[in-house]
Amino acid sequence: MTAPRRLLGGRYEVGAVIGRGGMADVHAGFDTRLSRPVAIKLMRSDLARDNNFLARFRREAQSAAGLNHPAIVAIFDSGEDELIDPSGAPAHVPFIVMEIVEGRTLREYLTTIGPLPPAEAAQVTEQVLGALAYSHRMGIVHRDIKPANVMISSTGEVKVMDFGIARALSDSAATMTQTQAVMGTAQYLSPEQAQGKPVDARSDLYSTGCMLFELLTGRTPFVGDTPVSIAYQHVGELPTPPSAIRSAVPAAYDAITLHAMVKDREARYQTAAEFRADLLAAREGRPISAAALGTVAGVAGVAGAGAGSGLRSGYAAGGGDATAVLSEIPGGGVVDGPSGSPGSADELLTTAVARRESPDAPKRRGAAYVLLSLAAVAALVLLFLLGRDLLASNAKPEQVGVPYLVGQTEQQARALLATRKLVIDIRNVTNATVKAGLIIDQTPKADEQVAVGSAVQVLISSGPGQGAVPSVAGAPKDAAVTAIKLAGFGEPGIVVVDDPSQAKDVAISTDPAAGTVIPLTNQITIKIASGKVAVPGLVDQLTVSAQATVTGLKLVYEIAQRIPTSDTNILEGTVLAQDVPAGTLVDVGSTVRVSIAIRVAATVTVTTTRPDPPPTSPPTRTTPATGTRTTAP
Repeated sequence: MTAPRRLLGGRYEVGAVIGRGGMADVHAGFDTRLSRPVAIKLMRSDLARDNNFLARFRREAQSAAGLNHPAIVAIFDSGEDELIDPSGAPAHVPFIVMEIVEGRTLREYLTTIGPLPPAEAAQVTEQVLGALAYSHRMGIVHRDIKPANVMISSTGEVKVMDFGIARALSDSAATMTQTQAVMGTAQYLSPEQAQGKPVDARSDLYSTGCMLFELLTGRTPFVGDTPVSIAYQHVGELPTPPSAIRSAVPAAYDAITLHAMVKDREARYQTAAEFRADLLAAREGRPISAAALGTVAGVAGVAGAGAGSGLRSGYAAGGGDATAVLSEIPGGGVVDGPSGSPGSADELLTTAVARRESPDAPKRRGAAYVLLSLAAVAALVLLFLLGRDLLASNAKPEQVGVPYLVGQTEQQARALLATRKLVIDIRNVTNATVKAGLIIDQTPKADEQVAVGSAVQVLISSGPGQGAVPSVAGAPKDAAVTAIKLAGFGEPGIVVVDDPSQAKDVAISTDPAAGTVIPLTNQITIKIASGKVAVPGLVDQLTVSAQATVTGLKLVYEIAQRIPTSDTNILEGTVLAQDVPAGTLVDVGSTVRVSIAIRVAATVTVTTTRPDPPPTSPPTRTTPATGTRTTAP
């Protein structure tokens, strides 16, 4: 016997675990009310009594529920499930119901295939930045951007998820506890997060820069044994240019990545749109922003200056001075480790460290001037070489012809583009004429010459798409037609029916029925009331039955006359005739007059029989002649 599935909120069936996180497991689920698959994020029961984790989990639902963007995993519902813990006490475990995305996380993608081609890495990051631009516009900063929180769907769409530690921009200076806990994942922490300072939208851009670094190189920008050591590097260490790890990374991508990771938030990208614009320019072989080029020039100068840690902490007007360090953060801070789970006690950022200027610094001041002079010369040389490489790459990029992709599948197009060192940029669109999975159009067109590494955008048919038939019963005809079109369907068919359930020109129902999910190309037929009804045949019915029939058709029943009948086969009250013949169409509300039978009073004839009188003796007479007595006849 199969055990019954767990049901949340009387509605959501909980299936198998499809993902695990530091404080919650994600299950496949099914919404029994709407008959659709969902993902259910269910908090681990062992953390359900921790108020900090409860607040973090509940805020995820609140933060993401108001965000409606194609690159953000949608939140459908949330609630709490009551369980009995091992001690026998009731425990309330919160859950979040969200959109289920068929695919894998960017972390799984990187683990499987390693670093991405630069153009593809840029394309993924652009979509993440599109989601962030929207959430920032809505007043929400994510605070935990990392590959594990980005899904790549089976159709190539990017979805940002897990707003578990997101905060409104208006209260981003607030903390979850009075201890000013540091929240986030160490490998992607912005310097201000690592220092326990208030965060804003630019903190998300720093984390996105760290993620872009990993997409380009296959490793995170800073590596350490503990989250604490990694956090220190975010505050005080200069990241290595991606091209130094993977030579195939173009110089423009170095500049963009390093500009996103400037220590001083005032000097890095200020908006997701700026960051995204530079990535698009790099993909298309156009010049990137002067700000990003200025950052990479500053990094080159610092690198040439040598090993001064103070210099390494502040490039391109970023990062503050040489004493910038982690602020003291009292116990209770939470820094996610590499797995995304809450850090252990020895990983908490609880120490204050300050770099002090050495007492004998004045004695070395002369040497410092020499080093600075050499650094300036080295910076100029490196800037010249780097600028020359940038100009050369922009001036004469290797060109390749774009293949013809229309009519091919994604896999076929991807393989063909790979042979020409191009990447695919997929956009799924509904189409009523092209089979699902086939390419409808492409940009650039076939045979156009583009730079190696460029992206070719293809439009792939997802078929006509589907939609649920809206309920229009009771709506005026024009309103019903509009509702059908707004649901994504074409012009509906109209059938006028003689149905008294609705007034004239009002929708009665649809074919298919409301709620049915059908392809958007299917035509829906709306049944519209004509305002007329066929008069039923009433003859030979008893008046009670006839009246019910007529009233049910929204007609008026009236007895016009009562006809006496002596026919014993006709019951009293039987309809003998109707003024409107059966089948005649009349307006709803019309009167039908009938004649009914009544019994004639019977006439009784009483016949009485008079009895014969008793016999009497006839009179006698005497014949005179003879004297004889005779009896008269």
